[in-house]
Amino acid sequence: MTEPELVPILGQQPRERSDAARNRDAVLCAAQQLIDRCGVDAVTMDAVADAAGVGKGTVFRRFGNRAGLMARLLDESEAAWQGLVISGPPPLGPGAEPAPRLVAFLQKYVDFLDENLDLVHMSETARPGARYAIGAYRLWHRHVAHLLELAKKEDADYLAHALLAPVAADQRMALRDEVTSARVKDGLARLARAILEGERP
Repeated sequence: MTEPELVPILGQQPRERSDAARNRDAVLCAAQQLIDRCGVDAVTMDAVADAAGVGKGTVFRRFGNRAGLMARLLDESEAAWQGLVISGPPPLGPGAEPAPRLVAFLQKYVDFLDENLDLVHMSETARPGARYAIGAYRLWHRHVAHLLELAKKEDADYLAHALLAPVAADQRMALRDEVTSARVKDGLARLARAILEGERP
């Protein structure tokens, strides 16, 4: 079975003027710094505009509203993470056997989730069932299911959902103070190997 092409979530961005690009980068950088310092809920468009040194109208024209700005920030992080999975070095990227590649994906996703937890949580809980409708989840589900299929596992579609369930942002947000990243990674590795090799988790 050949590796499916993982289509990028983000489309090609149109070419933009250099001043517009500078403003965009300044706004995104300012928004990320405010999130890191205060959390997503405390970030306003006014605060972002002030921190970026641009007018509030510039922020609204570029990103539409606060939700659009937060979505763009997450898209930027998702694109970088997606690039590692699609073309990065093994075992995360192509070239590794299904088992180590699956374990590497799940464990590295924990790092991505912890680094972007507020934004991912906002995206996955925007409405009931949002997590399963967004492009990022569909892409990762497809990737995990494909690795399970390469390992000749039955019902790979459902097993992929089961392996991704422990990295739901809502669960991570609720348990992050009592369950360390190391514990999550270890547990995911044991679950993946149990499924792939038929071992007890």
